[in-house]
Amino acid sequence: MRPIKVLIVEDSLVFRELLVQNLSKDPAIQVVATARDPFEARDLILQHHPDVMTLDVELPRMNGIEFLRKLIPQYPFPVVVISALSDKVFDAMNAGAVDFVAKPAVSNRAQLVDFIKNELLVKIKIASTAKISNIKKTVMMQQEQQQHLTAKRSNLLVAIGASTGGTEAIFSVVKDYGTDIPGIVCVQHMPPGFTAMYAKRLNDQCRIRVKEAETGDRVQPGHMLIAPGGDRHMHLVKVNGTYQVEVKPGPRVNGHCPSVDVLFDSVARVAGSDALGIILTGMGGDGAKGLLAMRQAGARTIGQDESTCVVYGMPKVAYDLGAVEYQEKLSDIAGRTYALLNKM
Repeated sequence: MRPIKVLIVEDSLVFRELLVQNLSKDPAIQVVATARDPFEARDLILQHHPDVMTLDVELPRMNGIEFLRKLIPQYPFPVVVISALSDKVFDAMNAGAVDFVAKPAVSNRAQLVDFIKNELLVKIKIASTAKISNIKKTVMMQQEQQQHLTAKRSNLLVAIGASTGGTEAIFSVVKDYGTDIPGIVCVQHMPPGFTAMYAKRLNDQCRIRVKEAETGDRVQPGHMLIAPGGDRHMHLVKVNGTYQVEVKPGPRVNGHCPSVDVLFDSVARVAGSDALGIILTGMGGDGAKGLLAMRQAGARTIGQDESTCVVYGMPKVAYDLGAVEYQEKLSDIAGRTYALLNKM
Protein backbone atom coordinates (compact mmCIF):
# COMPACT_ATOMS: atom_id res chain seq x y z
CA MET A 1 0.00 0.00 0.00
CA ARG A 2 1.49 3.34 -1.02
CA PRO A 3 2.10 6.00 1.64
CA ILE A 4 -0.23 8.96 2.12
CA LYS A 5 1.17 11.98 0.28
CA VAL A 6 1.03 15.02 2.57
CA LEU A 7 1.49 18.71 1.80
CA ILE A 8 2.28 20.91 4.82
CA VAL A 9 1.23 24.57 4.68
CA GLU A 10 2.75 26.41 7.66
CA ASP A 11 4.49 29.78 7.89
CA SER A 12 6.56 29.00 11.01
CA LEU A 13 9.89 27.51 9.91
CA VAL A 14 10.45 25.78 13.27
CA PHE A 15 7.00 24.20 13.37
CA ARG A 16 7.17 23.29 9.68
CA GLU A 17 10.46 21.45 10.13
CA LEU A 18 9.17 19.62 13.20
CA LEU A 19 6.13 18.49 11.24
CA VAL A 20 8.30 17.19 8.41
CA GLN A 21 10.73 15.39 10.72
CA ASN A 22 8.13 13.67 12.84
CA LEU A 23 5.50 12.87 10.23
CA SER A 24 8.19 11.37 7.98
CA LYS A 25 9.09 8.84 10.67
CA ASP A 26 5.84 7.00 9.96
CA PRO A 27 6.21 4.70 6.94
CA ALA A 28 2.56 5.32 6.06
CA ILE A 29 3.28 9.03 5.46
CA GLN A 30 5.24 10.74 2.68
CA VAL A 31 5.66 14.50 3.06
CA VAL A 32 5.84 15.51 -0.59
CA ALA A 33 6.25 19.26 -0.08
CA THR A 34 5.93 22.21 2.30
CA ALA A 35 4.64 25.72 1.69
CA ARG A 36 4.82 28.98 3.63
CA ASP A 37 1.60 30.45 2.24
CA PRO A 38 -1.40 29.58 0.03
CA PHE A 39 0.25 30.89 -3.14
CA GLU A 40 3.15 28.48 -2.78
CA ALA A 41 0.71 25.74 -1.80
CA ARG A 42 -1.41 26.22 -4.92
CA ASP A 43 1.52 25.47 -7.21
CA LEU A 44 2.66 22.51 -5.11
CA ILE A 45 -0.83 20.97 -5.18
CA LEU A 46 -0.77 20.98 -8.97
CA GLN A 47 2.75 19.58 -8.99
CA HIS A 48 2.48 16.82 -6.36
CA HIS A 49 -1.24 15.96 -6.16
CA PRO A 50 -1.18 15.34 -2.38
CA ASP A 51 -3.67 13.04 -0.68
CA VAL A 52 -3.98 15.27 2.41
CA MET A 53 -2.96 18.83 3.25
CA THR A 54 -2.30 20.21 6.72
CA LEU A 55 -3.17 23.90 6.83
CA ASP A 56 -2.51 26.61 9.38
CA VAL A 57 -5.35 29.14 9.70
CA GLU A 58 -3.18 32.23 10.15
CA LEU A 59 -0.96 32.56 7.07
CA PRO A 60 0.71 35.47 5.22
CA ARG A 61 -0.73 36.89 1.99
CA MET A 62 -4.00 34.91 2.37
CA ASN A 63 -5.49 33.25 5.45
CA GLY A 64 -6.25 29.55 5.49
CA ILE A 65 -10.02 29.97 5.45
CA GLU A 66 -10.02 32.15 2.34
CA PHE A 67 -7.65 29.66 0.71
CA LEU A 68 -10.03 26.79 1.49
CA ARG A 69 -12.98 28.67 0.01
CA LYS A 70 -11.06 29.17 -3.22
CA LEU A 71 -9.41 25.73 -3.26
CA ILE A 72 -12.08 23.18 -2.38
CA PRO A 73 -14.55 23.96 -5.22
CA GLN A 74 -11.73 23.66 -7.78
CA TYR A 75 -9.54 20.97 -6.23
CA PRO A 76 -11.46 19.04 -3.56
CA PHE A 77 -9.26 16.88 -1.35
CA PRO A 78 -8.94 16.30 2.43
CA VAL A 79 -7.55 19.14 4.55
CA VAL A 80 -6.69 18.99 8.26
CA VAL A 81 -6.57 22.46 9.83
CA ILE A 82 -4.04 23.26 12.56
CA SER A 83 -5.28 26.13 14.69
CA ALA A 84 -4.79 27.97 17.94
CA LEU A 85 -7.83 28.08 20.22
CA SER A 86 -10.22 30.06 18.02
CA ASP A 87 -13.70 29.71 16.57
CA LYS A 88 -12.14 30.31 13.14
CA VAL A 89 -11.71 26.54 12.90
CA PHE A 90 -15.47 26.25 12.41
CA ASP A 91 -15.27 28.67 9.49
CA ALA A 92 -12.60 26.36 8.10
CA MET A 93 -14.83 23.32 8.56
CA ASN A 94 -17.66 25.15 6.85
CA ALA A 95 -15.29 26.00 4.00
CA GLY A 96 -14.51 22.33 3.41
CA ALA A 97 -11.84 21.13 5.88
CA VAL A 98 -12.29 17.54 7.05
CA ASP A 99 -11.00 17.97 10.60
CA PHE A 100 -8.88 20.16 12.86
CA VAL A 101 -6.35 19.92 15.67
CA ALA A 102 -5.38 22.41 18.38
CA LYS A 103 -1.91 23.85 17.80
CA PRO A 104 0.41 23.44 20.82
CA ALA A 105 3.02 25.96 21.94
CA VAL A 106 6.07 25.82 19.68
CA SER A 107 8.36 26.40 22.70
CA ASN A 108 7.51 23.00 24.22
CA ARG A 109 9.39 20.54 21.99
CA ALA A 110 8.28 17.40 23.85
CA GLN A 111 4.63 18.48 23.71
CA LEU A 112 4.96 19.21 20.00
CA VAL A 113 6.38 15.77 19.23
CA ASP A 114 3.63 14.10 21.27
CA PHE A 115 1.01 16.22 19.47
CA ILE A 116 2.31 15.23 16.03
CA LYS A 117 2.56 11.54 16.91
CA ASN A 118 -0.68 11.07 18.84
CA GLU A 119 -3.03 13.66 17.35
CA LEU A 120 -2.04 15.07 13.98
CA LEU A 121 -0.82 11.77 12.54
CA VAL A 122 -4.09 10.07 13.46
CA LYS A 123 -6.13 12.90 11.93
CA ILE A 124 -4.14 12.76 8.67
CA LYS A 125 -4.72 9.02 8.34
CA ILE A 126 -8.43 9.43 9.01
CA ALA A 127 -8.66 12.36 6.57
CA SER A 128 -7.07 10.26 3.84
CA THR A 129 -10.15 7.99 3.94
CA ALA A 130 -12.67 10.84 3.74
CA LYS A 131 -15.11 10.93 0.84
CA ILE A 132 -14.14 13.74 -1.50
CA SER A 133 -17.71 14.19 -2.72
CA ASN A 134 -18.89 14.95 0.83
CA ILE A 135 -16.13 17.35 1.89
CA LYS A 136 -17.79 20.43 0.40
CA LYS A 137 -21.29 20.81 1.81
CA THR A 138 -23.99 23.44 1.55
CA VAL A 139 -24.91 23.99 5.18
CA MET A 140 -26.74 27.31 5.25
CA MET A 141 -29.86 26.33 3.29
CA GLN A 142 -33.12 27.28 4.93
CA GLN A 143 -35.67 24.58 5.60
CA GLU A 144 -38.48 24.96 3.13
CA GLN A 145 -41.09 23.07 5.08
CA GLN A 146 -40.66 23.03 8.84
CA GLN A 147 -41.56 19.93 10.80
CA HIS A 148 -43.61 20.16 13.99
CA LEU A 149 -43.93 17.97 17.03
CA THR A 150 -47.48 16.87 17.75
CA ALA A 151 -46.75 14.57 20.70
CA LYS A 152 -45.32 17.02 23.23
CA ARG A 153 -44.32 14.58 25.96
CA SER A 154 -41.91 16.12 28.45
CA ASN A 155 -40.08 12.82 29.06
CA LEU A 156 -38.71 12.45 25.51
CA LEU A 157 -35.12 13.26 24.57
CA VAL A 158 -32.71 13.04 21.63
CA ALA A 159 -29.09 11.84 21.85
CA ILE A 160 -26.57 12.59 19.08
CA GLY A 161 -23.02 11.32 18.53
CA ALA A 162 -20.47 12.22 15.85
CA SER A 163 -16.76 12.48 15.09
CA THR A 164 -14.86 13.30 11.86
CA GLY A 165 -17.03 15.61 9.75
CA GLY A 166 -19.47 15.91 12.61
CA THR A 167 -19.33 19.65 13.28
CA GLU A 168 -21.03 20.40 9.97
CA ALA A 169 -23.22 17.27 10.07
CA ILE A 170 -24.62 18.18 13.49
CA PHE A 171 -25.35 21.70 12.29
CA SER A 172 -27.07 20.35 9.18
CA VAL A 173 -29.42 18.36 11.41
CA VAL A 174 -30.14 20.69 14.32
CA LYS A 175 -30.61 23.80 12.15
CA ASP A 176 -33.86 22.15 11.05
CA TYR A 177 -35.11 21.56 14.59
CA GLY A 178 -37.61 23.97 16.07
CA THR A 179 -37.98 24.98 19.69
CA ASP A 180 -40.54 22.20 20.12
CA ILE A 181 -37.85 19.50 19.77
CA PRO A 182 -37.24 17.48 22.97
CA GLY A 183 -34.05 18.18 24.89
CA ILE A 184 -30.88 17.07 23.08
CA VAL A 185 -27.65 15.67 24.53
CA CYS A 186 -24.68 15.47 22.18
CA VAL A 187 -21.10 14.21 22.00
CA GLN A 188 -18.85 15.47 19.19
CA HIS A 189 -15.22 14.40 19.43
CA MET A 190 -13.33 17.67 19.77
CA PRO A 191 -10.22 19.06 21.54
CA PRO A 192 -10.74 20.83 24.89
CA GLY A 193 -11.65 24.49 24.66
CA PHE A 194 -13.36 24.27 21.28
CA THR A 195 -16.70 22.83 22.42
CA ALA A 196 -17.79 26.04 24.17
CA MET A 197 -17.09 28.02 20.98
CA TYR A 198 -18.86 25.41 18.86
CA ALA A 199 -21.89 25.51 21.16
CA LYS A 200 -22.03 29.31 20.92
CA ARG A 201 -21.78 29.13 17.14
CA LEU A 202 -24.71 26.70 16.96
CA ASN A 203 -26.66 28.79 19.45
CA ASP A 204 -26.20 31.87 17.24
CA GLN A 205 -27.20 30.06 14.02
CA CYS A 206 -30.02 27.73 15.10
CA ARG A 207 -33.50 28.17 16.54
CA ILE A 208 -32.74 25.92 19.50
CA ARG A 209 -30.60 27.00 22.47
CA VAL A 210 -27.17 25.36 22.63
CA LYS A 211 -24.54 25.36 25.37
CA GLU A 212 -21.52 23.40 26.56
CA ALA A 213 -22.76 21.02 29.24
CA GLU A 214 -22.05 21.33 32.95
CA THR A 215 -23.01 18.94 35.72
CA GLY A 216 -26.55 19.71 36.86
CA ASP A 217 -27.74 21.17 33.55
CA ARG A 218 -31.33 20.14 32.85
CA VAL A 219 -32.26 18.53 29.54
CA GLN A 220 -35.06 20.82 28.35
CA PRO A 221 -37.17 21.02 25.18
CA GLY A 222 -35.63 23.28 22.55
CA HIS A 223 -32.19 23.05 24.16
CA MET A 224 -29.04 21.08 23.29
CA LEU A 225 -26.18 20.26 25.67
CA ILE A 226 -22.79 19.44 24.12
CA ALA A 227 -20.27 17.42 26.12
CA PRO A 228 -17.12 19.44 26.81
CA GLY A 229 -13.97 18.22 25.07
CA GLY A 230 -11.08 17.04 27.19
CA ASP A 231 -10.95 14.38 29.88
CA ARG A 232 -14.59 14.18 31.00
CA HIS A 233 -17.51 12.00 29.93
CA MET A 234 -21.14 13.16 29.86
CA HIS A 235 -23.79 10.93 31.45
CA LEU A 236 -27.56 11.28 31.51
CA VAL A 237 -29.09 11.06 34.98
CA LYS A 238 -32.57 11.52 36.40
CA VAL A 239 -33.02 13.72 39.46
CA ASN A 240 -36.48 14.11 41.01
CA GLY A 241 -38.05 12.92 37.77
CA THR A 242 -36.08 15.39 35.61
CA TYR A 243 -33.36 14.57 33.10
CA GLN A 244 -30.02 16.18 33.90
CA VAL A 245 -26.43 15.63 32.80
CA GLU A 246 -23.40 14.77 34.85
CA VAL A 247 -19.98 15.63 33.48
CA LYS A 248 -17.12 13.86 35.23
CA PRO A 249 -13.58 12.61 34.56
CA GLY A 250 -13.03 9.09 33.29
CA PRO A 251 -10.70 6.96 31.20
CA ARG A 252 -10.90 7.05 27.41
CA VAL A 253 -13.48 4.73 25.90
CA ASN A 254 -12.85 3.61 22.31
CA GLY A 255 -9.94 6.06 22.40
CA HIS A 256 -12.19 9.03 23.20
CA CYS A 257 -13.16 11.22 26.11
CA PRO A 258 -15.92 12.26 25.96
CA SER A 259 -17.21 9.05 24.40
CA VAL A 260 -20.46 8.62 22.49
CA ASP A 261 -20.81 5.10 23.91
CA VAL A 262 -20.70 6.42 27.48
CA LEU A 263 -23.48 8.92 26.73
CA PHE A 264 -25.62 6.46 24.77
CA ASP A 265 -25.26 3.74 27.44
CA SER A 266 -26.49 6.17 30.09
CA VAL A 267 -29.40 7.22 27.86
CA ALA A 268 -30.36 3.56 27.39
CA ARG A 269 -30.39 3.01 31.17
CA VAL A 270 -32.11 6.23 32.19
CA ALA A 271 -34.50 7.07 29.34
CA GLY A 272 -35.10 3.69 27.70
CA SER A 273 -37.93 3.80 25.16
CA ASP A 274 -38.40 7.56 25.67
CA ALA A 275 -35.20 8.33 23.77
CA LEU A 276 -34.19 8.72 20.14
CA GLY A 277 -30.56 8.16 19.15
CA ILE A 278 -28.72 9.53 16.12
CA ILE A 279 -25.23 8.48 15.02
CA LEU A 280 -23.45 10.61 12.43
CA THR A 281 -20.24 10.60 10.40
CA GLY A 282 -17.02 9.57 12.11
CA MET A 283 -14.07 7.19 12.08
CA GLY A 284 -14.10 4.06 14.24
CA GLY A 285 -16.94 2.54 16.19
CA ASP A 286 -17.57 4.83 19.15
CA GLY A 287 -21.30 5.02 19.80
CA ALA A 288 -22.24 1.84 17.93
CA LYS A 289 -22.60 -0.41 20.99
CA GLY A 290 -24.28 2.38 22.92
CA LEU A 291 -26.80 2.90 20.13
CA LEU A 292 -27.48 -0.83 20.14
CA ALA A 293 -28.10 -0.66 23.90
CA MET A 294 -30.54 2.20 23.25
CA ARG A 295 -32.41 0.24 20.60
CA GLN A 296 -32.55 -2.83 22.82
CA ALA A 297 -34.02 -0.62 25.55
CA GLY A 298 -36.81 0.43 23.18
CA ALA A 299 -35.39 3.69 21.81
CA ARG A 300 -35.81 4.68 18.15
CA THR A 301 -32.51 5.03 16.26
CA ILE A 302 -31.21 6.76 13.13
CA GLY A 303 -27.87 6.40 11.35
CA GLN A 304 -26.40 8.65 8.68
CA ASP A 305 -26.08 6.83 5.36
CA GLU A 306 -22.83 6.14 3.54
CA SER A 307 -23.53 8.49 0.64
CA THR A 308 -23.55 11.60 2.86
CA CYS A 309 -20.89 10.68 5.45
CA VAL A 310 -17.45 12.25 5.27
CA VAL A 311 -16.23 9.06 6.99
CA TYR A 312 -18.64 6.13 7.04
CA GLY A 313 -17.21 4.52 10.15
CA MET A 314 -19.32 4.95 13.27
CA PRO A 315 -22.67 4.72 11.41
CA LYS A 316 -21.49 1.62 9.52
CA VAL A 317 -20.40 -0.23 12.66
CA ALA A 318 -23.73 0.68 14.28
CA TYR A 319 -25.65 -0.49 11.21
CA ASP A 320 -23.71 -3.77 11.04
CA LEU A 321 -24.50 -4.41 14.72
CA GLY A 322 -28.21 -3.93 14.08
CA ALA A 323 -28.30 -0.73 16.12
CA VAL A 324 -29.68 1.45 13.29
CA GLU A 325 -33.43 1.33 12.76
CA TYR A 326 -33.50 3.93 9.96
CA GLN A 327 -30.56 4.85 7.73
CA GLU A 328 -31.00 8.31 6.25
CA LYS A 329 -29.25 10.90 4.13
CA LEU A 330 -28.03 13.81 6.23
CA SER A 331 -30.67 16.14 4.77
CA ASP A 332 -33.47 13.74 5.79
CA ILE A 333 -32.45 13.09 9.41
CA ALA A 334 -34.34 16.05 10.91
CA GLY A 335 -37.53 15.01 9.15
CA ARG A 336 -37.14 11.40 10.29
CA THR A 337 -36.53 12.64 13.83
CA TYR A 338 -39.88 14.41 13.91
CA ALA A 339 -41.68 11.50 12.25
CA LEU A 340 -40.41 9.06 14.89
CA LEU A 341 -40.99 11.42 17.82
CA ASN A 342 -44.58 11.90 16.72
CA LYS A 343 -45.11 8.13 17.03
CA MET A 344 -43.61 7.89 20.53
